Amino acid sequence: MKLAERYNRANLLASLVMLIITGIIYYTVIHFILTDKLDRDLEVEENEIRHYVSAYQRLPLASSYLDQQVHYKEIKGGYNIASEFSYTTYFNAKENEEEPGRSLMTTVNLGEKTFEVVITKSRVEFEDLARIILLITLGVTVMLLVVLMLINSLVLNRLWKPFYTLLGQMKSFDVSRIDNIGQDPTGIAEFRELNTSVNAMAARVRKDYKELKSFTDNASHEMMTPLAVINSKLDSLLQTGAFTIEQGALLEDIYNAIGRLFRLNQSLLLLAKIENNLIPDLQEIDMKEMLEGKISQFQELFEKDGLSISLAIAPSTVRMSRYLADILLNNLIGNAVRHNNANGSIEFRLDSESMQVINTGKDFELNNQLFERFAKSVSSEGTGLGLAISKQICVLYGFSINYENHQGRHCFSVTFSKQAQPTELLHN
Repeated sequence: MKLAERYNRANLLASLVMLIITGIIYYTVIHFILTDKLDRDLEVEENEIRHYVSAYQRLPLASSYLDQQVHYKEIKGGYNIASEFSYTTYFNAKENEEEPGRSLMTTVNLGEKTFEVVITKSRVEFEDLARIILLITLGVTVMLLVVLMLINSLVLNRLWKPFYTLLGQMKSFDVSRIDNIGQDPTGIAEFRELNTSVNAMAARVRKDYKELKSFTDNASHEMMTPLAVINSKLDSLLQTGAFTIEQGALLEDIYNAIGRLFRLNQSLLLLAKIENNLIPDLQEIDMKEMLEGKISQFQELFEKDGLSISLAIAPSTVRMSRYLADILLNNLIGNAVRHNNANGSIEFRLDSESMQVINTGKDFELNNQLFERFAKSVSSEGTGLGLAISKQICVLYGFSINYENHQGRHCFSVTFSKQAQPTELLHN
């Protein structure tokens, strides 16, 4: 959730809560004021009755109007009661229905007699007036709230525009380019400071990148020279004369160690180039044609180990580096051959969405560190970088590579689409 959306949501929620609380308090206050006004009107009617009785020594006639009723009742015993207000109902003869009312009960003395007087007024007009005032007030408040939210949203979008511009440039930042990260003109000091800090960070990253690239290139070049010298000296040593069996075994170990060191150097250099996107030959590749050619190249190894090959290949076009596509296929096919059983099988599947290499092998589940650097079994003679390189190639182009095991069949799946889910191993 964006910061502006979260702020607007919290602001709206707080405003609604305050609006509800304020509405309840406002309605209560209005109701209290109008009730007090109604009570004063009832007291005026009471005073008029008392003045009339005092002047004429008789009770006014009982009345029943649309909004007021007056009733008298003689009290036996002649005791007086205090004036008392209460909520009651009022029968509206015109509407022929009961309505809410407010009544005042009091007593008046007429000679030796005491009469109970009940004055009742309708509350309908007061209630309607209270609701109208409340609705008008709430309507104006809601309108102001909506206008404030719209203005707030427009102001926030305008305020945050330099930030999103800067964020977009950071997303498209390329360490190999020398362009500075620009910024929209803004008077906000925090955004100007952020832009300065981001450009300073980008400069440090470019410097570190150049130093790392220079170190990788130099280290690779410098390592190749002594390896070539050692290999040449060994060739010269072999031509000097016969060797004993023990000496021959030692020389063979040295050759193997040099070979492994050479492959390790090449693999680490390749990983550095892939991670820094230094292999730019992006093109459309016919994966069906390339996979068929690669299978032909490995045919002698298949026949040597007695491996049976099955194909389910459909046309597929992938946009990537041909050099890296060749390395990816070499690693996956070589892994399937190297870790297969004698007289085992390899199955190749290819479609527009994914590629699978399924091979027989020992029935064990590989751990989650399969695609990490130098992850390999104890018996493996490789560098432990083949699958790590394959993983980096897939990451570079937004592919996904996954491993599954089912009843001794090991499946490596490469899904070409970012949105597609990993292709599952078919159980046939």
